[in-house]
Amino acid sequence: MSFRITYSVVDADMGELNREFDATVAKVREELGGTFPSWIGGEPVESGSFLESRPPFETHTLLARFHTATEQDVDRAVGVAKKAQVEWARTPWKERARLIHAAADLISERRMKLSAVATFEVGKNRMESLGDVEEAADLFRYYAQQLTDANGLSQPLGKLSPNEDTRDVLRPYGVFGVIAPFNFPVALSAGMSGAAMLAGNAVILKPAESTPWCAQLLYECVRDAGIPAGVFQVLHGSGETVGKALSNHPGLDGVAFTGSSEVGMELFRIMSSNGRIRPCLMEMGGKNGAIVTESANLDDAVEGCARSAFGLSGQKCSALSRIYVHRSKYDAFVEKLGARAKAIVVGDPTRNEVFMGPVIDTAAVKRFEDAVAQAKADGKIIAGGERLSGGTYDHGTFVAPTVVTLPAKHPLNRKELFLPFVTVAPFDTLDEALELLNDADHGLTAGIFSAREADVETFMDRAEAGILYANRKTGATTGAWPGVQSFCGWKASGSTGKGGCGPYYLAQFAREQSQTRMIAS
Repeated sequence: MSFRITYSVVDADMGELNREFDATVAKVREELGGTFPSWIGGEPVESGSFLESRPPFETHTLLARFHTATEQDVDRAVGVAKKAQVEWARTPWKERARLIHAAADLISERRMKLSAVATFEVGKNRMESLGDVEEAADLFRYYAQQLTDANGLSQPLGKLSPNEDTRDVLRPYGVFGVIAPFNFPVALSAGMSGAAMLAGNAVILKPAESTPWCAQLLYECVRDAGIPAGVFQVLHGSGETVGKALSNHPGLDGVAFTGSSEVGMELFRIMSSNGRIRPCLMEMGGKNGAIVTESANLDDAVEGCARSAFGLSGQKCSALSRIYVHRSKYDAFVEKLGARAKAIVVGDPTRNEVFMGPVIDTAAVKRFEDAVAQAKADGKIIAGGERLSGGTYDHGTFVAPTVVTLPAKHPLNRKELFLPFVTVAPFDTLDEALELLNDADHGLTAGIFSAREADVETFMDRAEAGILYANRKTGATTGAWPGVQSFCGWKASGSTGKGGCGPYYLAQFAREQSQTRMIAS
């Protein structure tokens, strides 16, 4: 192919890629029903207690079974990681970068199977899955380049005397627990783990319960690249068991987490207890808004909002969930967005024509039904509003892309739903729109559509979110890429003020040390 797969690809010739993806899906179906272990120190761990991976669009199908870890396994993994990390930290930084580059190359080589498995486990369409895998490889490469550009996280400092040699170095913390979400099972697991390993830490990955096969394939890429056993381990299980045991382990030196604010805040409390504060690097979702002004290109705004609201069934932390439209364009926008939502093809995400697959599970369906009931009581359903049934829909957790009109300060405009559910409300002035946009606990992404440069600059200056977009038809609030858009959550969306995909992420996995050596004259 002559183009890269990112979340913004919309008009490339996909013929060859689609044929290859379809063939890979068929091959993956032939492999269904396998059993896989957790991994400690390069050795398989077979506990005899399993979690099952099933596609949310085909819940009667067993993808694979995975041995879950016990609390004793967690303890053993931390001990193994402690020993492996000592040698890994002493490994020359250029070698660490080389090995991570090698893992990135394997991810790229194996991208079709990784993507097909992501589609099966998450229910995302092929373009979303291919983007997920390409992003994983690019995150490895991007953070490795950061290590190179920073000379291995070391730089000279000033001198107070001629015979003084002073240097600032960033040293690894030790062992990081990486707790990954279901929605980007390859990219987010790789990004958090890769940065931690490049900085000299060992990693214990606890993948989401619904995406263990993706974690297995990522583990194989890291292992086959030659990264030493014990530096990267994978423990399967629930957050309530494995996640809790890992985060509470006194031998853990830091946590990297992507997920809900509730879980993130609990992790922060745990990592700040027992007499020391350990790093807790977190991205915790969003309640992302877009502003459509009176000068906006309405077709571009509708397309950008639809792609961000309904891509991956709205299950992105960056997904668009509320739109504020100038009153002069409000009726026309609502009509066009409703029609666009109704035109979205929903179904089996392994099929090329499908844009939106299912939501991840029955709990998400219940959350959708509760939100719809609230919207019907207090506003108006413009499109969608129902769980889909009949044919393929009866085998999974499918809901319709939903557009509703609600009062601007309705509770649904504050609560993160993580669903293909977007609200629309009118505004009269840009000041009012920005006030509404910023009136949220989260501050992850935001977008604006306006032909007036002054509006865009005002938005860039005053929007309280870490990732801002203007006039982006390919995604009003979504589509960040490593080294292109830094991905940093403000307010309840993040913990450090420095996010993934950007130039300041890697350094957070290390602590600063100054070294002074007196040289004999």
